[in-house]
Amino acid sequence: MSRRLGWPLLLPAALVLAAVLAAILAPWISPASPTTGELGARLKPPVWQAGGSVQRLLGSDLLGRDVLSRLLWGARISLSIALAATILGAVVGSTVGLVAGYYRGLADGALTKLIDVQLGFPFVLLAISVIAVAGPGIGVLVVVLAVGSWVGHARIVRGLALSLRERDYVHAARAVGAGNARILLRHLLPEVLSVILILATFDVGRIIILESTLSFLGLGVQPPTPSWGSDLRDAAIYIRRAWWTAAFPGLAIMVVVLGVNLLGDALRDAFDPRTVASRSS
Repeated sequence: MSRRLGWPLLLPAALVLAAVLAAILAPWISPASPTTGELGARLKPPVWQAGGSVQRLLGSDLLGRDVLSRLLWGARISLSIALAATILGAVVGSTVGLVAGYYRGLADGALTKLIDVQLGFPFVLLAISVIAVAGPGIGVLVVVLAVGSWVGHARIVRGLALSLRERDYVHAARAVGAGNARILLRHLLPEVLSVILILATFDVGRIIILESTLSFLGLGVQPPTPSWGSDLRDAAIYIRRAWWTAAFPGLAIMVVVLGVNLLGDALRDAFDPRTVASRSS
């Protein structure tokens, strides 16, 4: 497996690992409180610019809060939300897709219609409607983001299940008396786990962007909780006067999403039989 992954995995893995460590260690490595500001030190530039100080390495925002501290705590919030929503969406979508593709019939028809309905409804409009009714909050945000991600898992896993249910080893399992639950868990699920993992990896980056978008619109993480999206919203009117207040949260989103997507590409190449065959030849 190590030869199949190889060096293309190193850079994205390092980026993702750095973001995860920053999120985990935020309470201990943050130089200041992410929510408490000092109005006398508002909009201070980074340390390398005139007027900057080592107390605020990346400067301060409009309320005098340390930008570096908010970036570290924002990673904690964004990655936690993205991971929770990804797991929830992957579990629900993969389970529904696997069952519908294996049993077919009414369950498969209902799933197909439900997917068509959701794909025809803009996600941002759906999120606004749900959050307007349920109210903003991290729990609601996780559920909304999971609702937007389960469809991709369900469609792809359903297609795989439709093919796998006709394989010889599945027919052999039925012939020796294996029940449907055993066939699903012991024969079909292991075959689609790698695909689920790859889809989930790509979902993490997509959900980070969606969470930042909703927070930017005021529908996601609510102040004073640090969030990259809400920091970008607060920095929008000061972008010409204090570029760092928008540049660093935006750069954090770009780097983390890039790392996650590159990691997904590396995993896809590693688990794709066609890619492995071309390399071995």
